[in-house]
Amino acid sequence: MSGTSRTRTITVGTRGSALALAQTRLVVARLKEEWPETEFRIQTIQTHGDRNRESLDVAARGDKGLWVGEIERALAESRIDIAVHSLKDLPTEQPEGLEIASIPKRVDPRDVLIGKEGFKSLASLPKGARVGTSSARRRAFLKAYRPDLDVRDLRGNVDTRLAAVGTDTYDAVILAAAGLIRLDLRHRIDEFVDPAVLLPAPGQGALALETRSDDDLAVELAYAVHDRDTDDRTTAEREFLAGLGAGCVAPVGALANLKGGSLVLEGWVGSLDGGRVIRATIEGDAEEAADLGAQLAEDMLAQGGRELVEAAKV
Repeated sequence: MSGTSRTRTITVGTRGSALALAQTRLVVARLKEEWPETEFRIQTIQTHGDRNRESLDVAARGDKGLWVGEIERALAESRIDIAVHSLKDLPTEQPEGLEIASIPKRVDPRDVLIGKEGFKSLASLPKGARVGTSSARRRAFLKAYRPDLDVRDLRGNVDTRLAAVGTDTYDAVILAAAGLIRLDLRHRIDEFVDPAVLLPAPGQGALALETRSDDDLAVELAYAVHDRDTDDRTTAEREFLAGLGAGCVAPVGALANLKGGSLVLEGWVGSLDGGRVIRATIEGDAEEAADLGAQLAEDMLAQGGRELVEAAKV
């Protein structure tokens, strides 16, 4: 460790939600294990999406910057040294001067179902069951799989959505497994939804540590918790998303898995109502993760994905 790292306090920036703080504390604990002589402190930053709940409607149409813009500005202005993001919230292109320095080991990327008594699995939900989600992806997947379900909009933090279960409005909700796991709420999960039914969002379950490109110390510190396998998997998924040009507007799912030295990437794009879906898989060398993601996107656009993406933007 350099002498500079012993004297400089590293400020780690994050949103102030319970989940954002929980996952940032986990990251800082790992950083301290690798750099015990370095002092880290956490600084919360309120984003536009946090301040203006009405902007959630804009977020649903694909403006991921609502959750990261102020944090990246603080990073660029050297008010923080490392930013911790949920990778699925981070745009596929970084602002000039910033870079993703590290992607720690991923938590379970699947979606999960939490239901009231008697509503404990997606397949067994009765006809007309009221399922809450804020995601266009989940809504489209659910309508494709079970068009008989009453899929309803549900926004808010994890606690708000869990509290909705069993009310007069929702029989069950769909959330990301990773958030519940990081909040020590795994016991609330009734079913891990099979990716064959519901592919996760690209990058779901992974975190990203963003730094200034010219801050050698912060880059070195962050890279100590980097996980190569997670990087390969999420690179393929995010390149697939970027290649579609969909942002988070169109219902898009992707999941990459490693088998030996090979990477298998499955992608899905659908219409907003779930009436039409395109699903495809590509396999190749894990070292070519970015190219595999781009190639799968190109293939799916040629199969009709372009029309689905453009329709979702209207």
